[in-house]
Amino acid sequence: MTIHSQNLAEAGTLEVRHDPEQSRYTVLLDGEPVGVADYITTTAAVHFTHTEVNPAKRTHGLASILVEQALDDVRVRTDLAVVPDCSYVAHWIDTHAEYQDLLTRGR
Repeated sequence: MTIHSQNLAEAGTLEVRHDPEQSRYTVLLDGEPVGVADYITTTAAVHFTHTEVNPAKRTHGLASILVEQALDDVRVRTDLAVVPDCSYVAHWIDTHAEYQDLLTRGR
């Protein structure tokens, strides 16, 4: 399922896909997978466990776009809390106050 698609003039066409069977969000640049955000879902929370973007593509802010779109999807699809086990996701939420409510949902 595609949850976000846009054209980045400097980078190309960007798409974020959610694959619930693999518990993964993938960011694609011009149709090529360049990053992932893996998660585990429990009865109370979505635990983001790992985020990785191809080092050659990191200058485009793809990790930030990937995490933002994944968190937006969790917000819309579930009422579960988010647990940022991945240090990148934890830092991203710390610097984006509008997403900090996800940490305490359902409690």
